[in-house]
Amino acid sequence: MFTGLVEEVGRMRNVYRQGEAMKLTIGATLVAQGAAIGDSIAVNGVCLTVTSFDGASFTADVMPETYRKSSLCTLKPGDPVNLERAMMVGARFGGHIVQGHVDGTGKVVARRVDANAVVFAIDAEDPELMRYIIPKGSVTIDGISLTVVATSQSGFTVSIIPHTLAETALAVRQPGDMVNIESDIIGKYVDHLLHYRGSGNGDGSRGLAKPSLTADYLSQHGFM
Repeated sequence: MFTGLVEEVGRMRNVYRQGEAMKLTIGATLVAQGAAIGDSIAVNGVCLTVTSFDGASFTADVMPETYRKSSLCTLKPGDPVNLERAMMVGARFGGHIVQGHVDGTGKVVARRVDANAVVFAIDAEDPELMRYIIPKGSVTIDGISLTVVATSQSGFTVSIIPHTLAETALAVRQPGDMVNIESDIIGKYVDHLLHYRGSGNGDGSRGLAKPSLTADYLSQHGFM
């Protein structure tokens, strides 16, 4: 689990592709220190497993499912990437609950200055993602914990303070660039509980029958 607070901006050293599989070597100083094989490191918000490392870099594999669902497929040597090591038990929790399980990608459609901040407008590649993204809620963009400013049917905006812009790869993001989106896990669980219906066949199918757990029930009991 992660918090969405980027520890370091690394640089892609090598990208090896074989079909929809990848092996990435990423230059890093902070996150590579004390690393161990099997450790989890979020790379642009995608949880990857360290397979080898030295004091200045680490290597991780990308499987086809991750390749298809994230922006890692666009990486090339020299690209900056946001890095965060898995959260330590007992550490300060400064962001929000981030799994490193990207829900999909989005495209930066606008970038504008707003006094000391920079506002990014992002359209989700799959509009279905917008059911989990709410104004003033949490969202993770390329591994960065951010607050949603406003939403539309197809996208949303976030406002970036100078420190976040300077310390993350968002500094180089421009209209047309692809970003990874992970929506708030709480919304996904609530949605699943409201709509899930076991088939009785062990396949975990999801039905549309009226659920026993309803929005009215959650509201009456202080969950909404």
